[in-house]
Amino acid sequence: MRGAGGTPGGLGEFLVGLGLLVAGGYLFLQQVIVTGGSWTLWGYNSFGLSLVPFLLGLGIVFYDGKSKMGWLLVSAGVIVIVAGVIANLRVYFAPTSLYNTLMMLGMVAVGIGLVARSVRDHDAAGREGRSR
Repeated sequence: MRGAGGTPGGLGEFLVGLGLLVAGGYLFLQQVIVTGGSWTLWGYNSFGLSLVPFLLGLGIVFYDGKSKMGWLLVSAGVIVIVAGVIANLRVYFAPTSLYNTLMMLGMVAVGIGLVARSVRDHDAAGREGRSR
């Protein structure tokens, strides 16, 4: 039976590593707080301004569905709105103890190490160690 990565052995290591990686990542991401900021341009609220190309393009598309300019404006408007939402996010790490932070990051590091180790050929690794 082939193991993780098509190599012999390592399936148990892979599953334990994947479990640690997922659990550590989940616990770490639970400590992250994401908030939204205001859309400002030169000190003024600019969200309404970002809607202008979208709404103009939407009107053109409803008038003529084959209009390349209309579809370009709609596409550009959606891109501007999505980029604006992403650009105005603020990400914070919630206060937690050093112990909890080290445990979360340690689980992620050990999980990555075990997953990486599990895809190595265990038979070849054993032969290398014996030949020295």
